Amino acid sequence: GARFAKWRSPLVIDMEKKCPTDLAIRTNMHDLARYALICQSEGLMPIVEPDISLSGTHTLEEAVDINIRVQSELFKAMVDHGVFMAGSTLKPNIVNPGRDCPVSYTVEEIAAANIFVFEQSFPVAMKGCNYLSGGQDLASAAARLSAINKANKKGPWNLSFSWSQALQLPLLDLCRGKGDLQLEEMSKLYLQELKLASASAKGEHEWTKGEGDHSGVKKMEKMAILA
Repeated sequence: GARFAKWRSPLVIDMEKKCPTDLAIRTNMHDLARYALICQSEGLMPIVEPDISLSGTHTLEEAVDINIRVQSELFKAMVDHGVFMAGSTLKPNIVNPGRDCPVSYTVEEIAAANIFVFEQSFPVAMKGCNYLSGGQDLASAAARLSAINKANKKGPWNLSFSWSQALQLPLLDLCRGKGDLQLEEMSKLYLQELKLASASAKGEHEWTKGEGDHSGVKKMEKMAILA
């Protein structure tokens, strides 16, 4: 009964080691394109997932550059392989600075970076994307997705979510130390989480000050402690 299939192709940014290399990007994205074509030949809709990790010290500007390179290679490879673009969907990471980047960015700056990446590379033939949470907590992911939708003035795409960890971890925390599943509490929380995610996908979620921002000051303090 399956109608969709997904392939995740993770990459890590390490500016000192010049990663990801051109070879790594090209190899991974061509594999994704071949997978997408195979899916369509078998009657499945492919979900292509070029996932760039949050780990690292790279800036938002460096992340923009890498994400454009990755997505441009992916979409070109899909066209070259004969993938029907309107019959596939994208599951990308939210374009963010590295988790340990010492530079601070507002949620609005992060949103603008994401829209810029799409405007440089995302085909209008593809109807939309569903962001992965990629290690972000629900509050941050929701704020960023809502800000992205508010910033999207020209793109025709539906920009939504495909979050697992960000939705699941708070539910599991309800059961921690209690011996069994807290089904009633979990059901109520899950409904609240889905309402939040839905509002973010429509650009209607109003985040509180600081939610979705990247605080480089805290990262520098952490690095100083570790040193």
